[in-house]
Amino acid sequence: MKRILVVEDDVMLNSGLCYNLELDAYKAVPAHDAATALKKIRDKTFDLVIMDVNLPDGDGFELCKKISAAQDVPIIFLTARDLEADVMKGFDLGADDYITKPFNSNIFRKKVAAVLKRWAEPANQKLYLCGDLVIDFDKLTAAIKDEPVVFTPTEYKILKIFTSNPNVLLIRQVLLEKLYDVDSNFVDEHTLTVNINRLRNKIEAGDRKYIKTVYGMGYLWAGDKE
Repeated sequence: MKRILVVEDDVMLNSGLCYNLELDAYKAVPAHDAATALKKIRDKTFDLVIMDVNLPDGDGFELCKKISAAQDVPIIFLTARDLEADVMKGFDLGADDYITKPFNSNIFRKKVAAVLKRWAEPANQKLYLCGDLVIDFDKLTAAIKDEPVVFTPTEYKILKIFTSNPNVLLIRQVLLEKLYDVDSNFVDEHTLTVNINRLRNKIEAGDRKYIKTVYGMGYLWAGDKE
């Protein structure tokens, strides 16, 4: 049974989240502050952490760093802080999703299932080489000009989709379906845009452009096209 830590100081909301998770046969463990969450993380292994950003004894972003240092575990932020800067910061810290309040409980459950599935899938054994970029999809490592590049699990999945479909236009709806493996209606397109922009910042420099935007349609991996 998958164990999920729910870090939310609103007792009623925390109970509701745990109830919804247990409907899907997960073991939901509540924590109402950062200190309790850290203690539980250090005592037990979890398959997923769902956390608020505003906590009574600390900042969820700082808690995310401490949890990531203690365990290699996927993290979903669930918060009322919906400014673009906050969303970007969450993803930059390695979050696998960022859900803003208010939210639909069915979409929440779908997103939880999608994150857990992505982490459960074994990496495809393949070494991808393109110019200065090297990606090992088996070991989940990457480098540009022999300098290591750190990608999140979501970024690796986007890269796998792109590199498996070089020079092929992937419309946004198709890409979202492949990425989340759920009905595209449950996908936040902003999440995709944030991840694509973050990938560009990590791998593109100068004249070397890997991801081409086809405005109004989607994206194309042009890395294999010299």
